[in-house]
Amino acid sequence: MLVLIALLFWGGSAALAEDTPPDQATAAQMMDDLMYGRGTVGGPFTLTDQSGRQRSDGDFRGKLMIVYFGYTFCPDVCPADLMAITQALDALGPAADGVQPVFITVDPERDSKLLAEYVRAFHKSLIGLTGSPEEIRKVANAYKAFYTKVPGTRDGDYAIDHTGVIYLMGRSGEYLGFLAPQTGPEKLTEILRKYLSK
Repeated sequence: MLVLIALLFWGGSAALAEDTPPDQATAAQMMDDLMYGRGTVGGPFTLTDQSGRQRSDGDFRGKLMIVYFGYTFCPDVCPADLMAITQALDALGPAADGVQPVFITVDPERDSKLLAEYVRAFHKSLIGLTGSPEEIRKVANAYKAFYTKVPGTRDGDYAIDHTGVIYLMGRSGEYLGFLAPQTGPEKLTEILRKYLSK
């Protein structure tokens, strides 16, 4: 498992929203579970990609998988982290074929129609995944990825507080570890090279 300093990032409040189901743990509890390796992280999922195709975690066996939870309306952290992932994969050159980056939206209500355009702004191999709110919540819980809606100043407007960690999964789908938000592309490239060489 990667020995990395973890930092969870959220845009403000960490309180649970009213629409949060009771099985969604608090941000602090999820951070503790990740930091101290409590329970499993990851697991099987089937979601829908930006082209409307059903994709499962099993589709990516034989490759390292980078998993990132975010949303297209995220003003800064998500695009910065996805750009760092893009730059790291570019730095790997042909070896990047051994890595599958996956972006899972935590805002399926707004993002499902925007994913195709959004992922095109980043690495050519990036796959965007969406599903029903219940499906997304189940996958996020499995990865211990906290998120909650935060009402905006206008009716119907909202932001999402969410963890911004980068998960790294092994070639057989096993959890390898995670990197803090805003990890630079050089560090990410170094870690990916290490695991690609194994």
